[in-house]
Amino acid sequence: MSYALQTLWHERQRYVSGVFAVTFSAMLIALQCGLLLGLFKITSIPIDHATPALRDRIIWVGSTGAPSVDLGKPIPAAFLTRLAGRPGIAPPEMYIANFANFTKPVGGTELCFLLGTRLDDEALAPADVLTPELRAALSEPFTIVVDQSDVGRLKLDSSEGKPKINGKEVRVVGVVAGLKSLAAPWVFCSTHTARQLMGPMLPPDHTTYFLARADSPERARQVVTELRDAYPDDMAAYVAEDFSYRSREYWLTRTKAGVAIGYAALLGLIVGAVITYQTLKSATEASAKEFAILLALGIPRWRISVMVLQQSFWVAVIGMGCAYPLCLGLRELARLGGADVDLRWEVLAGTAAVTTFMCAGAGLWALRGVRQIEPMSLLR
Repeated sequence: MSYALQTLWHERQRYVSGVFAVTFSAMLIALQCGLLLGLFKITSIPIDHATPALRDRIIWVGSTGAPSVDLGKPIPAAFLTRLAGRPGIAPPEMYIANFANFTKPVGGTELCFLLGTRLDDEALAPADVLTPELRAALSEPFTIVVDQSDVGRLKLDSSEGKPKINGKEVRVVGVVAGLKSLAAPWVFCSTHTARQLMGPMLPPDHTTYFLARADSPERARQVVTELRDAYPDDMAAYVAEDFSYRSREYWLTRTKAGVAIGYAALLGLIVGAVITYQTLKSATEASAKEFAILLALGIPRWRISVMVLQQSFWVAVIGMGCAYPLCLGLRELARLGGADVDLRWEVLAGTAAVTTFMCAGAGLWALRGVRQIEPMSLLR
């Protein structure tokens, strides 16, 4: 491999376009996948931000077949007895999560998503960004908290009029940051306020979810299995991690955004593969006489083929090395604009694997030129 690296260095002008193509391709694939993951993390915010330190121990109980946290149907409060009293399970709490109509202070309506929870220190459901001060303020009737990114959207920065939810006047007592919504803005309030705002749309003896804490992650999964086996027809149970994944997967397949972003990443991969192939093919043709000399000296053709493949490998490595810091920089730039690019290690590892495979394929395709080289070409 050292000889392949030396060749790349001495003939760097021939390979620079291939390195740039690999860099562009790897960067596009990583950023597109990271943007997709970051985008759909928004859909599971109520789950991911509900006591994240205990996420693997929290059990969610809701309506049968709820595909996402924002599409749960009301279930009878009597279902609480199915979960309460089980060994290793703390007393469950109710969680109201429903769509509602938000009337802006200046007029006009917007669909919002109401999240009504307990607010005491032991509660599981409140978002972790709700400070003790905000929880205390939300204990007052008809008070709400929204994310800072939705203030302008809901016209809460206007001094004219007062906001209403389902026709009932509400008061904004604070804002949080980091809980930007994908569709309807999240509106946080107490369980009592949520029931008053929902009115007849949520019967008094119903709720949207029950949340309970298990003693251990193993016990949480065991209870989920028991509930599914005992009550398969009228309710569903999930561990928080599984419910979060289910919500993101539903939005991914429902909106087809994954197909669109994946198509853009595929285009980048194709462009990178074509340019890398052309670069390796041109370099192989330009080195035809040197290869012919090696063949005349008795060097096996397979050794020359291995060297071409080694060159394609190092083109991939150098290109990915250049792409990584660019991805990190563009991620920070995206965060300044309010977009979350989730470059977790799985994304980077997958990008590296796909890029290496792409370069290997381009190298194999370029080997056709090596097979056509004959020592007799030196005499021409």
